[in-house]
Amino acid sequence: MFQIGKTIVSEEIIENDFMCNLSACKGACCINGDAGAPLTVEEADILNDIYPKIKSYLRPEGITAIESQGTSVLNFGELETPLINNADCAYVIFDEKNTALCGIEEAYNQGDITWKKPVSCHLYPIRVKEYSEFSAVNYNRWEICDDACSLGKELQVPVYKFVKEALIRKFGKTWYNDLCSAAEKHVKKEEIKS
Repeated sequence: MFQIGKTIVSEEIIENDFMCNLSACKGACCINGDAGAPLTVEEADILNDIYPKIKSYLRPEGITAIESQGTSVLNFGELETPLINNADCAYVIFDEKNTALCGIEEAYNQGDITWKKPVSCHLYPIRVKEYSEFSAVNYNRWEICDDACSLGKELQVPVYKFVKEALIRKFGKTWYNDLCSAAEKHVKKEEIKS
């Protein structure tokens, strides 16, 4: 672990490789699990505001889930996206190859909204846990992403580079540049050890 500003960062985001491989996993991270995507209070407000603009992109069962549960839900005190039958994120849509995609991001890609998607989704496989004094930035391992790990290793894309845009969105360009500097030092240190 190392510190950048008010964040504690796991070295695993430097040492591990990752590149989403949707053709292999079919977007399983959006349809598996027992909780929705983590949201901030601000993001919950945004979802509430943009729902009328993204509704036409969503599946009927997603609309039903959202209209019965709300655009966001509280689960054990944490804000999250609602689920369809405790499985799919309510905002999930499917393409012609039956790959799970984000209806919010599709509305963004079509220019109907200016907000891409929850930052927790954008950051994945990085998870950020907020504490009173700092934020913990960790790599989240999930077996459904084994193909993404293999592809990342093949292409030599470290986790922190794969999620560059999301990390800048969350922490800013200066923070990301500091992360890159820390990563270079860490890699050199590991090369010297071996």
